Amino acid sequence: MSTSDRSGAEPIPVVIVGAGPAGVTAATLLGQYGVECLVLDRWDGVFPQPRAVHLDDEIYRVLVRLGIAEEFATVSRPTRGLQLIDRNHRVFAVFDRAGDQGRHGHPQANMFDQPELEQLLRTNLKDQATVDLRGNVEVTDVAQDGQGRVRVDFTDRLTGEHESVLATYVLGCDGANSVVRTAIGSTMEDLDFEQRWLVIDVDSTVELDQWEGVHQVCDPDRAATYMRIGDARYRWEFRLLEGETAADFESIEALLPLIGPWVEGISCAQLRLVRVAEYHFRAQIADRWRDGNVFLLGDAAHLTPPFIGQGLCAGLRDAMNLGWKVAGVVSGDLPESVLDTYEVERKPHARAMIRLAKLIGVSMTQGGRAGDVLRKAIAPRLHWIPGLRDRLLDGETPPLHRSALVQGRGRRTSLHGRLCPNAPLADGTRYDDATRGGFVLVTRVPLSPQQRAVLADRGTEVLEVQPGSPLSTWLTGGRAAAALVRPDFTVMRAGRDVAEVCAAAPMFRVAS
Repeated sequence: MSTSDRSGAEPIPVVIVGAGPAGVTAATLLGQYGVECLVLDRWDGVFPQPRAVHLDDEIYRVLVRLGIAEEFATVSRPTRGLQLIDRNHRVFAVFDRAGDQGRHGHPQANMFDQPELEQLLRTNLKDQATVDLRGNVEVTDVAQDGQGRVRVDFTDRLTGEHESVLATYVLGCDGANSVVRTAIGSTMEDLDFEQRWLVIDVDSTVELDQWEGVHQVCDPDRAATYMRIGDARYRWEFRLLEGETAADFESIEALLPLIGPWVEGISCAQLRLVRVAEYHFRAQIADRWRDGNVFLLGDAAHLTPPFIGQGLCAGLRDAMNLGWKVAGVVSGDLPESVLDTYEVERKPHARAMIRLAKLIGVSMTQGGRAGDVLRKAIAPRLHWIPGLRDRLLDGETPPLHRSALVQGRGRRTSLHGRLCPNAPLADGTRYDDATRGGFVLVTRVPLSPQQRAVLADRGTEVLEVQPGSPLSTWLTGGRAAAALVRPDFTVMRAGRDVAEVCAAAPMFRVAS
């Protein structure tokens, strides 16, 4: 597919603006469903600078769905957990993940170099025959004609030529300075958090001999974070003081007053500075994520402080939530009204994660001397609060809010809006291995032949689980005999009345 071939009256089903992680993930998922789409990006290749460094086990499942989990395992490094240290590097609390086994069958915290992940995503995208990626173009405007078509204007950055393409749907994955967000008149709501930080990436073949988890320096004067990203890559983040800029720290020698406690005894010649940059850590969320047939995803829709490592994760969650819905509407299986559920579900979830990141950031880095005293007094005793250690290390994100695709009233034990665990099955595989990207009915009660026939006609797979199995225990814990699980692993409906749960299954057929 070429742009010139599709610039006439017939729109491309989906145009994606931005080929970062959220954009390429959305394109890959749409390609897997056979949806034709065009991805436009201002860069010819992967942006080379490291940025995001963490993803959790929920997002690891998305990588499995995309088909790059094995490749990601070779370029990522599970991290052990979190330790809190004071300004003198004395440890006063440790939350250790060593030996923990998550519900999703993957490491619960994974460190990586973003350019390496993006290269895997782009290489994998080439397997999608219905997806075309065009780089070196600058999108200048997005306009809707009121008849279900969206015109995307862009300029070739090499030739200067101005071009346009028509789309049925546009996904704005074009980052914090989103042109798409501006075009639909959406603005960012400030959630009252902004800090200037110095971000440092260093390569070294010398072992730093540090605890293999994240080190959080809880110091209101110079808060800092250290983490090992890979076999030879290390990341530091330091809050900048008034008057300081990245220009003050452009060499290893200049950085030694900051990173010295971690590299003691190692010569500067053995440390290669990959990048030093100033970042503004912000908490913001777009007031509207949709206008007609145009949607916002990733940093175009939300900005999260990095204290819980959820910035990139949020963008991939957006893509996972929206991709199958758009595919179902394009195929004619799902009504267009299901697209209304995207913002209803994702915006409160993103807001909750931003608030959590802000809370963690403030509690670990602010409060002056009084804050130091409280942290040192309280943090070591957190282990003694029943269940809190597991909750801090678990990382399970909040359930999605009720919508047309999350049915049932929420209770603390309810399964509605939560992720079905990627639990082991009797044959040695896991839930994700046994499903094909459509709806799945997980049941501990045998179905009638008629129920199976109706579900098969609608494209819903049936997974009958045995008493005592992990998924059976999960259903029992949620006071349910069956759960209808969406393509994004989210429970749409669950309950004791199996017939009622079966009846909720929509038409959504996945090609073999």
